[in-house]
Amino acid sequence: MRRGVRRVVRFAAVGALVCGGVMVSQTGPGGSAHGATGGDGPRALSADRTDDVGGRLVSALGASRTAGNWIGADGRPVVAVTDDTAADEVSRAGATAKRVRYSMADLDSATAKLRSAPRVAGTAWMVDPKSNQVVLVGDGTVSTARWSKLKGLAAEVGGEVRAQRTEGSFTTRAAGASPLFTNGSRCSAGFNVTNGQTGFILTAGHCGPNGTPWFTDGTGSTRIGTTVQSSFPGDDFSLVRYDSASLDQGSVVNVGGGRAVRVTGVADPVVGQEVFRSGSTTGLRSGKVTGLNATVNYPEGTVTGLVQTTVCAEPGDSGGPLFARGVALGITSGGSGDCDRGGVTFFQPVTKALTALGVSIPGAKAQSPSPAIASGTSGSSGAGDGVSTFDDVVAYARGFGPGLVVIVVGFVGLLSTLTIRPRRRRYRGYSTGWG
Repeated sequence: MRRGVRRVVRFAAVGALVCGGVMVSQTGPGGSAHGATGGDGPRALSADRTDDVGGRLVSALGASRTAGNWIGADGRPVVAVTDDTAADEVSRAGATAKRVRYSMADLDSATAKLRSAPRVAGTAWMVDPKSNQVVLVGDGTVSTARWSKLKGLAAEVGGEVRAQRTEGSFTTRAAGASPLFTNGSRCSAGFNVTNGQTGFILTAGHCGPNGTPWFTDGTGSTRIGTTVQSSFPGDDFSLVRYDSASLDQGSVVNVGGGRAVRVTGVADPVVGQEVFRSGSTTGLRSGKVTGLNATVNYPEGTVTGLVQTTVCAEPGDSGGPLFARGVALGITSGGSGDCDRGGVTFFQPVTKALTALGVSIPGAKAQSPSPAIASGTSGSSGAGDGVSTFDDVVAYARGFGPGLVVIVVGFVGLLSTLTIRPRRRRYRGYSTGWG
């Protein structure tokens, strides 16, 4: 009986190893989960491609035939199109086409109408390509009367605009990774940057105007540097010049627990992309990009061109870095909610800040976000230089899907057969002379 049980367990374990291997080959880097198809289907999207397929298609087809792009649940780029010809072109390029009613030109026109209305603090709007609408949001500080007028404006614009309320209030997060202290308030360092001669910290503009001194602690005993360029409102970024070159930590982002991620690239995010944020208050947090080119009316002023995400943030996280797979994406601006209830957080795109300030992140190359980077299944890990990359390990393991679990179960099952030993048969001894 024991031999029979061992045979059955061993057979099942070997089957699990084979099935798991097939599943991993299909979902791992370069497999069909990244768009590889056979026959005459859409051409494969290799996991190590660095071009933004969706972005290229949107640029090529134009704002009157498309309405944005995002990363689908399967990691493939999705492009919103307004006609069948454009849909065919998108499919031939290896992306998924989704027919929508409004073009980006229509949505931009709706946004312009909202922008021309009187400014109301506590409101924001952004294009949501997935719903093919401009989402107008009002926080808890907007009065009922003002919100009624805003909803009326949205109705006048048409179906392109959707109005919704949100809890909390849109505030800047001044009160990442590493904390920066000044005059009783605190922000977070974003990225280390340079103009080729001098080292700086890139952080949020609302953290402090030009001339603001920064320290490593609240007592002001160790000075870090001074804000030398700042843009807020309108934009939300600033440069803090190091007082001492020895304080420059290079192109790494602290993520807590003694871990750090080396920054190897700079890019603009994509809707649907999984991203990570680090800040001096709440540490490492993750979420997804839900909107681009967002406009937020903070009490201090209006900021445009922001990235909207589901990543939480709290006071003191301002200026902290937004990144994915070692690629710098943005710096924390503000939002609503907290890391207990969740909320919405907005980020200043790092590409615009670097261009406007004339600086760069040492060793980081400009690149377009690829489906691989956006879905968290590929990318430079920086492990070769001894920097721990926590999000890389997590994302890489996720890339293998359930197949990896099946392999582990099969391997454990195979080992367990070693403990199932059949009883030895006992034979009677007979005289060799018998018979």
